[in-house]
Parts: sequence; C-alpha cells; structure tokens
Amino acid sequence: MKVGFRFVFVVFYVTAVLILAVHLRNADNHIFYKLCTHKVEQSRLKQQLGNKQLQLENLINPSAVSRHLGE
Repeated sequence: MKVGFRFVFVVFYVTAVLILAVHLRNADNHIFYKLCTHKVEQSRLKQQLGNKQLQLENLINPSAVSRHLGE
C-alpha cells in the first residue's frame, strides 16, 4: 500500500513541477516580448529625436538665419 501512495505522490510532484515550468516559460516569453517591444519603441523615439535635432540645427545655423533675415 505504501508503494501506491509513493507512486501517486511522485506522479503528483512531477506533474506540479512540469506545470510550474510551463508557467515560468510562458511568463518568460511574455516578458521577453514586452522587452523587445519597448526596445523598438525606444529606437523609434531616438530616431524621431534625431530628426527633430537636425531640423532645429537646420533652422538655427548661421546661413539659414541670414537667409531668413534677408527675406
């Protein structure tokens, strides 16, 4: 009778460990996806910032200022 209880306990334990492993893997995949999404968004925002800086530098460089004053 003890062998039957041990077998049931081992099966229950292994099942619980496998379920926990699947849960952790799904959580890891979700976190990795969110991390990649945020990196892409950060890259896009950096690119936009660079474009805005180039536009600003184009507006305030001496030749552009003198051109606007001459008009």
